[in-house]
Amino acid sequence: MSAETMNRAMTAARPEMVRGGRPWRWPRGMWRQDHTSMAPRATLAAALGAGAIATLTLQVTVVSIAYLLTGVAVAATAFATVRPRPTGLQIGAALGALALLAVAAVRGAEWLITLCVVASWVVGSVALVGGWTWTGLALASTAVWLTPVRVTGWVRRGRARLRTGRGVKPGRVLAVTAISVVLVLVFGSLFVSADPQFAELFGAVVPDVKVTNPVGRLILGFLVMGTALAGAYLRRRTPRFDALAPRPGRPVARWEWAVPLALLDLLFATFVAVQVRVLFGGDDHVQDTDDLTYADYARQGFWQLTAVTVLTLAVIAVAVRKVDRKDAGDRLSARLLLGALCVLTLVIVASAVHRMSLYENEFGFTRLRVSVMATELWLGVVFVLLMVAGVRMSARWLPRAVLASVAVGLLGFAALNPDGYIAERNVQRYADTGDIDVGYLRGLSVDAVPALDQLPEPARSCALLGMDVDDDPVWFEYNHARSRAREILRARPVGECTPTFSR
Repeated sequence: MSAETMNRAMTAARPEMVRGGRPWRWPRGMWRQDHTSMAPRATLAAALGAGAIATLTLQVTVVSIAYLLTGVAVAATAFATVRPRPTGLQIGAALGALALLAVAAVRGAEWLITLCVVASWVVGSVALVGGWTWTGLALASTAVWLTPVRVTGWVRRGRARLRTGRGVKPGRVLAVTAISVVLVLVFGSLFVSADPQFAELFGAVVPDVKVTNPVGRLILGFLVMGTALAGAYLRRRTPRFDALAPRPGRPVARWEWAVPLALLDLLFATFVAVQVRVLFGGDDHVQDTDDLTYADYARQGFWQLTAVTVLTLAVIAVAVRKVDRKDAGDRLSARLLLGALCVLTLVIVASAVHRMSLYENEFGFTRLRVSVMATELWLGVVFVLLMVAGVRMSARWLPRAVLASVAVGLLGFAALNPDGYIAERNVQRYADTGDIDVGYLRGLSVDAVPALDQLPEPARSCALLGMDVDDDPVWFEYNHARSRAREILRARPVGECTPTFSR
C-alpha cells in the first residue's frame, strides 16, 4: 500500500464532520481515534453466527421468538467476545433489552411489539455506551450508526491478522462448512427416500427452514451482523457522549427565579382549588352540567394534562439551571417552589386518569384510550422522580431512572396484555349493557382471542371472523398468543356471522 493510499484511508477513518466548510472533530477525549485495534476471532465468528441466525429465522413481519434469538446472538457478540468485562449496570440493561424482545414470543399485537423493539434498541444502546446525561443517552441510541468506518477498519485489521497468523483461516472454515452441508443434504436426501423411519428421524434433527424472500433475508442478516460487530466495537472503544452535554447554567439572584415560580405555584393552586368539583366530580358533574358530554370531559382532562406536563417540565429544566446549589437558602427555596409545582401537577394527573376511566366505562375500551391511560400513569411516575431529585438536589441519576421507568412500564404494559384487556372489558360491558362494537374488536390481535371466545353466538363469530392464525409453524416462529389462539379456534371454529347482528 502506498503512502498516499494509507493517508487517504486514515483520513477516512477519522470521525469528522463538515460544518461551515471546516472539518469538525469529536472533542478531545470523547472518542479517541483508532487505527490499531483488531477485531478478535471470536467476535468475527459470533457476528457471522448472529447474521446467520437472523437470515434463517427472523421475519420482520412475523411476531415470534426469533426476535429474542437474534437479540441474544447480538448481545453475546457484544458482551462475551471483547474486553472489558461488562459491569453490573451493563448486564442489567442488556437483560432489560432482551426482556423487551422476549415480548415478541408471548404477545401477538404488532403495535405493542414495535414499541418493545424500539425500546429494546434504546436500552441496549445505553448498555453498550452508557451515559448519565440526557444528551449522552440520546446520542447512545445513534452510536451504532456512527461506527461504519471504524468497524470496517477494525474488521479489516482483524482479518489481516487471521490471514498472516498460524491459526485456522476463515476462508477454509467457510469452505469446509459449505462442503459438509452439501454432503449431508445430498446423502441425507437419498437415505430419506430409502427408509421412512430414517426420514422421520432426519426431519426431526434437521429443521425445515423456509427461506422466503432470500434477498431481503440476506440484507437483514447483513444488517444484524453489522449491528453485532458495531456493538462489540462500542464495548471495546466506547465514546463518551456526556462530554457533549450542555454545561451547568450560570446561577442568578434568588428573586429572579423565585418570583416567577411563586406566581406559577399560586396560579396552579388557585386553579386546583376552584376546579376541585370539576376535577373529581365524575358522573355527577357531567350529568349536572349542561352541554357537557363524557367525550368533552375526558378530552379536556387529556389536553390539560399535556399542557401542564410540558409547562412543568420546561419550567423545571430552566429553573434548576438558575439555582445556586451552593447556597442553602436557594436550595430550600427551590425545593419548596418546585416541589409544590410537581405536587399540583400530580393532582391534575390524577384528575386526567379519573376522567379517562369514566370515559372508558361509559364508551368502552380501545387501544388509544388504554395507551393514553398508561402514558398518564407513567407521567405521574416521572413527576415523582422529579420530586425525589428536588429533595436531594441532585439529578445525575434522573435520566437513567426515567429510561428505566420507560422500560419497566412497557414490560408492565405488555404483561397487562392490552389487546386481551380491551377485549375482556368489552366482553364484560356487553354482558352488562348489551352494547358491543364487533367491528373494532375484529381488528384486535390474537391476544384477544381467549376473551372474545367467551362471547355468546353470534357475537363471538362476528368478533373472531377473519382472525389470522396460521398452521403449526416451525419452532423458531413460535408465539404463545398465536399458539393459544390456534388451539381455541380449532376446538371451537368460527361460525356464521349473522348479518342482522349490528351491535
